[in-house]
Amino acid sequence: MFSSVLISNRGEIAVRLIRACRTLGIPCVAVYSDADADALHVRLADRAVRIGEGPARNSYLDAEAIIAAAVTEGVAAIHPGYGFLSEDPAFAQGVIDAGLTFIGPSPGVMATMADKTAARSAAIAAGLPVLPGSRAGLDAGAARVAARAIGYPLLVKAAFGGGGRGMRIVASEAALAPALESAAREAQASFGKPEVFLERYVERPRHVEVQVFGDQHGHVVHLGDRDCTMQRRHQKVIEEAPAPDLPPDLRRELHEAAVRLARSVGYVGAGTVEFLVNAARENFYFLEMNTRLQVEHGVTELITGLDLVELQLLAAAGRALPFTQAEVVLRGHAIEGRIAAEDPAAGFMPSTGRIGRLDMPAGPWVRTDFGFGPGDTVPPFYDSMLGKVLAWGNGRAEAARRLSGALAETRIDGIASNCTFLRRVVDSDAFAQVKHDVGWIERAAETLTPAGATESVGEAVADSEDGIRALPFRREVLDTPQGQVVLDIRTAQMEPGLRAGRQRRGPATMVSHVQAAMPGPVAPIDATVVNVAVAVGDVVTGATVLAMVEAMKMEMPIRAGIDGIVTALHVAVGETIKAGALVCAIEPSADHRETP
Repeated sequence: MFSSVLISNRGEIAVRLIRACRTLGIPCVAVYSDADADALHVRLADRAVRIGEGPARNSYLDAEAIIAAAVTEGVAAIHPGYGFLSEDPAFAQGVIDAGLTFIGPSPGVMATMADKTAARSAAIAAGLPVLPGSRAGLDAGAARVAARAIGYPLLVKAAFGGGGRGMRIVASEAALAPALESAAREAQASFGKPEVFLERYVERPRHVEVQVFGDQHGHVVHLGDRDCTMQRRHQKVIEEAPAPDLPPDLRRELHEAAVRLARSVGYVGAGTVEFLVNAARENFYFLEMNTRLQVEHGVTELITGLDLVELQLLAAAGRALPFTQAEVVLRGHAIEGRIAAEDPAAGFMPSTGRIGRLDMPAGPWVRTDFGFGPGDTVPPFYDSMLGKVLAWGNGRAEAARRLSGALAETRIDGIASNCTFLRRVVDSDAFAQVKHDVGWIERAAETLTPAGATESVGEAVADSEDGIRALPFRREVLDTPQGQVVLDIRTAQMEPGLRAGRQRRGPATMVSHVQAAMPGPVAPIDATVVNVAVAVGDVVTGATVLAMVEAMKMEMPIRAGIDGIVTALHVAVGETIKAGALVCAIEPSADHRETP
């Protein structure tokens, strides 16, 4: 086994990996950006090394810095987790060239399977059904030609990486070019590679995946299947194992296809083969293979009793799988909800800031995997996921009830979260009756995120220096001519004697954070500018997109809000700006000028 392991990731998955290594008695080295200097994974690791500034491209996507840290610290192996560089064959090769072990498949296998278009070819060679698609890296003209052959609607998809990042549904040729540009930007920000490709879009499918595992001795097994159909904007929201309501023959075919593909490429370690299943549950199509641990690996662990991270470490160390396919036994049902720092009542606006109170659910057969604790700061540079709440039951209905109760117990103060939204999803008739598909959440938006001005988000952290005992606050969503204004309004109770000269008692209400504001176009959240679409002198209307900003891997347009002429620009591409920062100055047209 390894003398020590460097975890080249952050957040929930870094914490999960550190705990698995600790169980095996393996010392861990964490890496961190400036934004994560006090993060939970840094505190839990045996040692920690700074690798760069807050933005991922300057830290967690900096392969050279990570490998240099591993060499300096004298570790034996690097575990990449998921996201960032976890599916980058160049990074894996760099780890090996440095004399270290990469915990994952070989760079050659990864190059084939992590490249979505190459993976399609491998799947076809292994006899798996695939959807019509294109090669990656098409220019705008070639993309139009390919799109006409594939037919609309279609998907623009990142060629590298996963997790729904860099994916756009395109319904017409007019929408193709903007989708290509936007998906490429998101792919670059998430995975360090902008290449995208096209694939036919299937209406109302189920998303089913199979967990496979291989060792260096030629053994490949599956560990059952999972259903990840509950998605929002191609991001998985609720995951469960096994996939419900699948005909036995179809389930068997999915398992056999996944193992056949993994065996055909000589796969080693944990991998997931993802499929679309049509609405009638008659046919399935290969989507992609994720050459890494999945976010949702925990539900498979709950129904198999196996520790997938431990198995990854054993396989990377050259050990044979300690069981055969016949010895894999699936028991009960497990369901997981992804807890994200976002506000469903404000269009799922990402939420950053300092966590105050954090109450985790407990009880038999409930599990929590989190990357944050009370007092930790949620930065704007990375994914919005805070952690996961999982529940196991003898059957699906029992697991769903347990998860619903666990979500009701989960309390996160200081920032917004999606706990209530997830509970509505799990409690819905569509979920209970397995009547949902990958687009159901969007269609059921009014039920899952009911209209209302107030979204309770709990308490902020007390500031004793200012004499603030507690900061309960509410979120107000206001409609204005420029769109929605989101205000965090805190009511602070001032205590006497905690600061010299301050003797005031009673509540003091203040707006502590403005996510959009009149009269100028402003950043809705701390974010990075990814595109500026106007120049000084441009004539704009209220609907004109002035710039695109990105926070927590979510792109958000900033619109003019009024008709007029741009007279000054205050932001530039690549710049990190604060919430409320003015994007540009606009001289209103006559219709929008105030009358004296």
